[in-house]
Amino acid sequence: MIERAARALGMQQFAAAEQLAAEALRASRTDAAAISILARALLAQNRGGEAIAPLEKAARRGNDPGIETLLAAALSGAGRRAEAIEQLRRTAARRPPFLPAFQELAGQLAKAGRLDEAIAAIESGVALAPEAIDLQVDLARLHLAQNQRGKARAILSRAREAAPGRPEILTELARVLLLDGEYASAADTYRLALAHRPDDALTRADLAACLFEMGERAAGDANLRSALRGSPGLLGRATHALAASSHGRFFFRPSAVAKFLQGEPV
Repeated sequence: MIERAARALGMQQFAAAEQLAAEALRASRTDAAAISILARALLAQNRGGEAIAPLEKAARRGNDPGIETLLAAALSGAGRRAEAIEQLRRTAARRPPFLPAFQELAGQLAKAGRLDEAIAAIESGVALAPEAIDLQVDLARLHLAQNQRGKARAILSRAREAAPGRPEILTELARVLLLDGEYASAADTYRLALAHRPDDALTRADLAACLFEMGERAAGDANLRSALRGSPGLLGRATHALAASSHGRFFFRPSAVAKFLQGEPV
C-alpha cells in the first residue's frame, strides 16, 4: 500500500496518493512513511491545514526532521507562517543537518519578504554542507531576487563546474546572462538546458526572448510557438517576450497575440 501511494505521489496523482496513504494509516496509525505521503499529497492539493494534526502527533512521537519540515510547510499553508518559521529554525539546528529544513526555512522567510534572513539561512546550510548543489542554486536565486547578479553568477558558475549538465543550474545561469545583456551566451546556455529537458516550455520561451534581442525574429517566433504548444498557460510569458524585446512585436489585443503564436493570420 505504501509503495502504491509513493508511486501515485511521484506521478502527481495526488488524490490517489492521499487515499492510499489514508488506507495504510488505518492499518497502522503511526506509520511515518504513510503520514509523510499523506501530508505531501494534501499540501500538493493546497490542503495543508488537514495535514497538521497527523504531523504534530508524528513529530511528538519521534525525532524525525523530515516530519518536522513537512509540519512547518503545513503550518504555513494554513496561514501560520510565524509558527512554521520557528519550527524550521529548531529543525535546522539539528545535527547532523537536515538540508531540506534550510531550504524550507529560506523559502518561508523569502515569502515573508525577509530576503536577508533567507540568504543567511541558506548560507548557514552551505557552510555545513558546501557540496550541496541544491543549496547553492537556492542561494543564487535569492541573490538574484535582490538583483545581486554578480554574486548569483559566481555561485552558479562554480555550481556548473561541480555539476555539469544540471539543467536547473543552466537555466538560472542563462537568466543571469540574459539580465546582463549577454544574449548570445544566454541563448547557448538555454540550448544546453533544453538538450536535457526539451519539453521545458518556460526555458524555450526564455530562449526566444534571447533570440529576439539578437534580432533573430523567425527563430524567436518558432520557439515561442513551440513553447505555447507544450504549455498553453504560458501565453502571458510569451506576450511579454514579444513586447519587451527591442526586436520583438507589439499587439494591441491579447487575441491577436494568441492568433499570431498559433500561426493564424492577425
